[in-house]
Amino acid sequence: MQSKTRKTKVTKVTSFLLVVIGLALYLFINEPQTVYGMHIMEGFLPVGWAIFWWAAFLPFFFLGVRALIKITKEHPELKIMLGLAGAFTFVLSALKIPSVTGSSSHPTGTGLGAVMFGPLPMSVLGSIVLLFQAVLLAHGGLTTLGANAFSMALSGPVIGYFIYKSMMKTTGKQKWSIFLAAALADLSTYIVTSVQLALAFPAEQGGFIASFLKFGGIFAITQIPLAISEGILTVLIWNWLQSYSPKELSILQRKMKGASEL
Repeated sequence: MQSKTRKTKVTKVTSFLLVVIGLALYLFINEPQTVYGMHIMEGFLPVGWAIFWWAAFLPFFFLGVRALIKITKEHPELKIMLGLAGAFTFVLSALKIPSVTGSSSHPTGTGLGAVMFGPLPMSVLGSIVLLFQAVLLAHGGLTTLGANAFSMALSGPVIGYFIYKSMMKTTGKQKWSIFLAAALADLSTYIVTSVQLALAFPAEQGGFIASFLKFGGIFAITQIPLAISEGILTVLIWNWLQSYSPKELSILQRKMKGASEL
C-alpha cells in the first residue's frame, strides 16, 4: 500500500516538473527582446473606431459578468479554476513580440479558460487582464481597451470554444480538441486585430483588403508558431490539471454545459 502511494506521489511530482520545465522552455523561447511591443496602443485608433469597439464589446462583458455570478454561486469550488484561467491568460498575453506599428504579437492564453468555462466568462477575465496590463505594464491602452478586448477576450474564446465543441463531437479526442482550440483562439485573435487595423487604416491603393493582407501577413510570421506552441502548452496544463484537480475537472465536465453556452 505504501509502495503504491509512493509511486503515485512520484508520478504527480514528475508530471508537475514536466509542466514547469515546459512552461520555462516556452517562456525562454518566446521571450521578447524589447518592451516596446504591446496590444493596440493608447490613442492609436481614431476616436470613432475606439468608441465602436467599446460599444461592440460591452454587451458581451455584461453577459459574462452574469455568467460568472452564476458559476461562483452554484459552484463556489470552481473559483480557484477561474483564478487559474485568468492567471494563465495574464502570463501568456504579457509576452510581447513586436510585430507591426502600434501592435504586437503574443500568446493569448484564452483557449484554456474557453474550454473550461465557455467564452462569456473569458470576456470578463480577459478584459480584466487587458486592463491590468494597460494600467500597470503600459501594454495597450484605455481608449483601445474595447478593441483589444473584442479581439482577445471575446473573439478568440468564441472561436476556441466552438472549435473544442465541434472537435469533441466529431472525433471525441480531447487532447487534440484542446490543442486546436487553444491554437485557433490565439490565431483568430490576430485575424480580428488585422480586421480592426485595416478598417481604421485602409490602404490608399486597395483599401481595406490591401491593408488587411498587409497586417495579417506580418502578424502571421510570428503568430502561427506562437499559436502552435500555445496549443502544446495548454495541453500540458490540462494534463497537469487532470493529475492534481480531477474533482474540479469532473465538475466542469458534468455541470458547466449550461454556463458555457452563448
